[in-house]
Amino acid sequence: MRFTCYALGLGWGHLTQPTPGRLLFVNRPMVFCLITAALFARPLAAQTEKKLSVNDQRVRDIFEQLININTTGSSGSTTIAAQAMADRLTQGGFPPADVQVIGPANSKNYNLVARLRSTGTRPQKPIVLLAHLDVVEARREDWSLDPFTFTEKDGFFYGRGTLDIKDGDAILVATLVRLKQEGYKPNRDLIVALTTGEEGGSDYNGVEWLLQNHRDLVDGAFVINMDSGDPVILNGKRVMRSVQASEKVYVTFKLEVHNPGGHSSLPTKDNAIYRLAAALGRVAAYEFPAQLNEITRATFERWATLQQGGGQLALDMAAVARPTPDSAALRRLSDASPLYNAQLRTTCVATELTGGHAENALPQMAAATVNCRVMPGTPQDEVQGTLARVVNDTAVKISVVSPATPSPPSPLTPEVMGAIERVTKRLWNIPVVPVMETGATDGLYFRNAGVPVYGVSGVFVDINDIRAHGRDERIGVQDYYDGAEYIYQLAKELSSTAR
Repeated sequence: MRFTCYALGLGWGHLTQPTPGRLLFVNRPMVFCLITAALFARPLAAQTEKKLSVNDQRVRDIFEQLININTTGSSGSTTIAAQAMADRLTQGGFPPADVQVIGPANSKNYNLVARLRSTGTRPQKPIVLLAHLDVVEARREDWSLDPFTFTEKDGFFYGRGTLDIKDGDAILVATLVRLKQEGYKPNRDLIVALTTGEEGGSDYNGVEWLLQNHRDLVDGAFVINMDSGDPVILNGKRVMRSVQASEKVYVTFKLEVHNPGGHSSLPTKDNAIYRLAAALGRVAAYEFPAQLNEITRATFERWATLQQGGGQLALDMAAVARPTPDSAALRRLSDASPLYNAQLRTTCVATELTGGHAENALPQMAAATVNCRVMPGTPQDEVQGTLARVVNDTAVKISVVSPATPSPPSPLTPEVMGAIERVTKRLWNIPVVPVMETGATDGLYFRNAGVPVYGVSGVFVDINDIRAHGRDERIGVQDYYDGAEYIYQLAKELSSTAR
């Protein structure tokens, strides 16, 4: 699921129409807001047909093959796709021992793990390049064309997974083949992991399973995750290169009230629905304190410089990025938009409600689901304790429905961020902005295992045309080829023996 900058919740949200000079992201589960300036933008390259280079033809052919393989949870198989990519790699010169199609016995969904070996001279810990093979469901009757037939039309590639995220799978496989055939020797092993279960349709999660059962295959110094950190197009211009370096932590609670009930003609003061409603009102009125970290400070600092014309918004963003954030600026940003607010603090919101059993009976039970997106580093028990304090009613039972999976921020190290900055400047000359998602990707399993993760997709996404998980999913043809070149150069920049 492609998260960086565009999805809300666990699926894709709607897009907020930006006002002139201001870009609002509703984010794959994250929420962002970028205010961008035309000074940093350059015209988007025309999506024109041309004779393809050897490298572009390779990455196109692999992409087409992957889109034509159904990898949905209901009727598809990631094993078929993983084996097809394994064949591409071995045909490209990789020893079979360095290409594994692997998964639990009796599963129809396997993962691919492949390794480009280093020089062997004082090698460093590997770099893991991550993407997922599975896609969400797509019905032919909902699309204007076959979702499982790769189609190039009017400067776009169409098909389920073109954006989320078989473009990333194809680019990683093509990058490894290109490096192998060039005879490139990295200063550390490069590991490509194409996994299953990110979209939830598999019988297990591939990243979690690999870390638990075959960590030696995917253990690295850090992870580059193609499933987040999209570079952004706004109004036909390439404006920003985001890097997802942090994720909020997902946890869901249930608030529940029980009482004896009775006949509706004899109402009592102690009504389960009223009691729960009062508790939810107190939750709605509560605001968790602001809690910035290295990533969100850097985000607001960069956003401040991108404000068109400056003004109060730019000043407020700069003020909250300081070591001691300005309280008035925090208040103004929190009130200005849910997007800014979600970057500043833990949020909890009621999302489901049930109660009662008959229209002529007093309710014996009332319950609500409260979903929280927790700032990294905040314990689940602390959030639950805060909710109990805010509710302030022992008759309201608070229990955990979906427990938290910790996902600590990844440090903005010069080794990683410097390489991203250099390649971005060389190819596109646009700002690099570290970001925190308000949801989660498979990167959380690596982060929870102590391995830093950086979301860095190469393919530009038009913020006004986000179709992941939706009808007629597509990406720009030239954007795809440019993204392949970006990831190829980034892999070399991160692993060059010259550095």
